[in-house]
Amino acid sequence: MPSFNYNAVDKLGRLAMGQIDAINEVDLEIRLERMGLDLVTFRAAKKSTSLFNRNKVSNQDLVMFCFQLEQLMSAGVPLLECLTDLRESSNNLYFQKVLGAVSAEIEGGKMLSQAMAEHPGVFSDVFVSLIDAGEQTGQLPVVLNNLFNTIRWQDELMSQTKKLLAYPAFVAVVVLGAVAFLMTYLVPQMVSFLRNMGQELPLNTKILIAISNAFVNYWWLIIGVPILVVIGLATVIQSSPKARYRFDMLKLNLPVTGPILHKIIMARFARYFALMYQTGIPILDAIKICENIVGNRVVADALSRVHAQINAGDSMSESFRNAGLFPQLVVRMIKVGESTGGLDKSLLNISYFYDRDVNDAMQKMLKMLEPALTVILGGILAFIMFSVLGPVYDSFSKLKI
Repeated sequence: MPSFNYNAVDKLGRLAMGQIDAINEVDLEIRLERMGLDLVTFRAAKKSTSLFNRNKVSNQDLVMFCFQLEQLMSAGVPLLECLTDLRESSNNLYFQKVLGAVSAEIEGGKMLSQAMAEHPGVFSDVFVSLIDAGEQTGQLPVVLNNLFNTIRWQDELMSQTKKLLAYPAFVAVVVLGAVAFLMTYLVPQMVSFLRNMGQELPLNTKILIAISNAFVNYWWLIIGVPILVVIGLATVIQSSPKARYRFDMLKLNLPVTGPILHKIIMARFARYFALMYQTGIPILDAIKICENIVGNRVVADALSRVHAQINAGDSMSESFRNAGLFPQLVVRMIKVGESTGGLDKSLLNISYFYDRDVNDAMQKMLKMLEPALTVILGGILAFIMFSVLGPVYDSFSKLKI
């Protein structure tokens, strides 16, 4: 469906601008009338082909959307007015367009969840399912508040992870840049001098010269091969379910990051499962939805086995224990939740415990990475300096004698 940029006026004569999908001019006028606007001018929107101008709605946009919509609805503001206010207050042009389309679809008789389902790139399946459950139970503001807290938690976790990786990435770039400079500029200038001294070069100097020659003569291979390997592996992983499963298994079994990733997945699963349980979504449906949330095929397959066992009549705690991938803490808290009837509270406790463990583990890893990277950088520079200056020092020592 084509998009149009429009200029319109509301009933009070105030100017409104935006972008909306419509079949043609007549359909555009009808959609704007449903939003309480009269069309003034319009033009077809040009599709952007820029790599850096993609249509995207961030977690922060969704967090603010859930918070503001919950506040407005709790204050008794009608849904369409809420969406209009949110569309006008958003700084994301693409999100403005999406909210305008959602408003038009609601005007056409659809429920909010049905209108959101038309935009899967913005509103995920679990988001739509929770909104639908909130509409069915009459607890939409409560659901929006829970979504606000959950998406904010997820965004904070991602922000913390990026912060953790920023320092190692910066140091790695510095190390690679320093090594490339030394190997392609400094060492070649020293090679002729070292060879003219007429003495036997030590093994470490010969190794350094060989590495330097490789950098100078095969730099394109050194840069190109890793890139091609990464692209090839990514293609295989995306196209082959078996390769994706093995890759996800490898990520969980890595020595340091594997346990942290496992805890992050468990925390995400527990939080979303608790949110769906609180909203009234059936347990089997919630587990099925969680298979797409965890982001790991190994854990998703384990949830599929849990789903099959519960469907066959086994208890939740027994099914999770038999899956073999869920830690004892998860199984024990689920069993407590089954016994007391407070499954949502038990699941939120799981998320709290793992969230705390992840924060502690990341802080410890960051403290370990800083000295480790410093030692690695110092070791590389020491090897280069010793290999270059060692023969020079030996030559000067012989001249004194």
